[in-house]
Amino acid sequence: MSLSQQQTQELTAAGLNLIGQALTIYDIDLKLAVCNAPFQRMFDLPAELVTPGAKFQDTIRHLANRGEYGNVADVETFVAERVEQARAFEVHYMERTRSNGRVISVEGAPLPQGGWVTVYTDITHTKKQEALLQARSEELSDQLHSYAEELSTTNRALSAMNAALEETKRALTESEARTRLTTEMMPAHIAHVDNSGHYTYSNRQLHAVMPGRPSDILDMHIADALGPSAYARVIPHLETAYAGRPSVFEFTDDVSARRIRAAFTPDTRGGVYILSMDVTAEMQARVALQQTRRRALASQMTSGLTHDFSNLLTIILGLQSKLMRLENLPEPAVELAEGTLSAARRGGALLGSIAGMTAQRALRPDVTDLHALMRDLSTLADPTLPQDVRLSVENITPKSPVMLDAGMATDSLLNLILNARDACGVSGEISIKVGLVHDTWIEWQITDTGPGFSDSALSHGFDPFFTTKGAEGSGLGLPMVYDMTKLAGGDLRLENNEQGACVTLRLPYRPAVEFRKGMVLLVEDRDDLRGLYRDMLTDLGHSVIEAIGVDEASALLADIPSITFVLSDVQLASDSTGVDLAKRINGKVPLVLMTSLPVDDPLYLSAQKAAPVLHKPFSSKDIAALLAPTSSKEPAE
Repeated sequence: MSLSQQQTQELTAAGLNLIGQALTIYDIDLKLAVCNAPFQRMFDLPAELVTPGAKFQDTIRHLANRGEYGNVADVETFVAERVEQARAFEVHYMERTRSNGRVISVEGAPLPQGGWVTVYTDITHTKKQEALLQARSEELSDQLHSYAEELSTTNRALSAMNAALEETKRALTESEARTRLTTEMMPAHIAHVDNSGHYTYSNRQLHAVMPGRPSDILDMHIADALGPSAYARVIPHLETAYAGRPSVFEFTDDVSARRIRAAFTPDTRGGVYILSMDVTAEMQARVALQQTRRRALASQMTSGLTHDFSNLLTIILGLQSKLMRLENLPEPAVELAEGTLSAARRGGALLGSIAGMTAQRALRPDVTDLHALMRDLSTLADPTLPQDVRLSVENITPKSPVMLDAGMATDSLLNLILNARDACGVSGEISIKVGLVHDTWIEWQITDTGPGFSDSALSHGFDPFFTTKGAEGSGLGLPMVYDMTKLAGGDLRLENNEQGACVTLRLPYRPAVEFRKGMVLLVEDRDDLRGLYRDMLTDLGHSVIEAIGVDEASALLADIPSITFVLSDVQLASDSTGVDLAKRINGKVPLVLMTSLPVDDPLYLSAQKAAPVLHKPFSSKDIAALLAPTSSKEPAE
């Protein structure tokens, strides 16, 4: 069954009334075709204006008069403008606030057959929500801005902190680098081992202090780094440090032949800090000083006795000489007198040897060619040997000269050769081998094919007056060699090998500095002596520039690179000494020191370690011999 037109209209009206928005449809003549109940309620319109056929301009006029559009000055003109806009049939959308404060949106669209449809929506709640959201958004925006400012401030502070940390890190890195560079430049080995004996730190100087050892020893066990012999020497002291007690000690390293001083200091975590230094030169100087003091003491003890015994022997010789001149002296008496004279003369010679051994003796190292010294020694020794005793010399030292007291060395070696000759008897072989031991010692090994040393000789061979030669020996030969060796800071050892006796003589190895003619910096604080030394140097063909102290000399060395070597007094008027100047020069320029100090003075011994020493007074011949080019000292082939 089909619906009637009226039923259809009623259903359509009912449906439109259910819409929450107000709706109107005007035809092409601007007459109301359809509207719904929300439209009438929204604008509170009378029935005649919501009835189909109601004119658009009447509705606008009614609303304008009621103040719907606010204060309108000319209602008719306003109505005419709105009618004109409506006849344009253009899509439009607008929002406006009504006089009652409600906000509506008006959306219009043209219909295909003419006219238009308009939808009115009360958006007051929506606008309030938007306003609330806007306010909330602004509040959040302000908070966000505030947070952003705080974050920016925090970021700036963090950036400044990071910059400070980076600067601190850079400073720490530089400080660590300087500290490491400083420790690596120190002439000592600084290290740390943990409680298991493994290295956790090292300044990489172990090989410099103890040659033959590695430099990279991190994570290496101390036993592997030092080797079995040195480790056996240090392990008791290491155990002492592990027990919480520091230990300072010295030992001789068998591998490098150097004297090492070590300090083991426990830390708070069960590990040990290690400081080790090469004190070979110090030990040599200490031994020389001790020997000098022993000589001085022996000289004091024997000088008076020697004088008194010499007087007694002189009386005996005089009386025996008178006795020998008596006439008709029986033959037995003549023999007894001659024996007495011979014994007295031998006693005088013995007293002379004692006086010579205890007398003050200055060590005078000079530029020495070891090859020439050994040739000269063979020339001196060969005529003293029996026909069937052969002397062989093996020299494996470099040809460069060394600083050595050649006279003392020759006397000592000749004495040892004569002892070996006496041990061989009428036939045998004496061999001498000379070489360097790790650039620390010059070592001579004198061996013979005799019977070797007896046990008592090995124990007492260096004691004065001990002899195995009976009446023929004075017992002063080896003690004199020992005395001269210790005076030079060396070492002397007796032992036996498969062939016979072996004597090992070691003297400190100090390479000679090669001087060349040129500009000499003369450092002397006394005007008269400075003039004398200047004349000596200029006579030798050198040009001279002068200074009176260490600071002035250092400044001249920095400003004048053409200075070829320095001649300086040890004792200067200022607090500094020639030894201080040697430390500042640090081997960059050849240096010769001069002094009148006694040989047992500590400053003299320090000077002797630092550079060649000229002992005052000296002549131009002495200075010429020391400063002569090394080429002139090499033997002709």
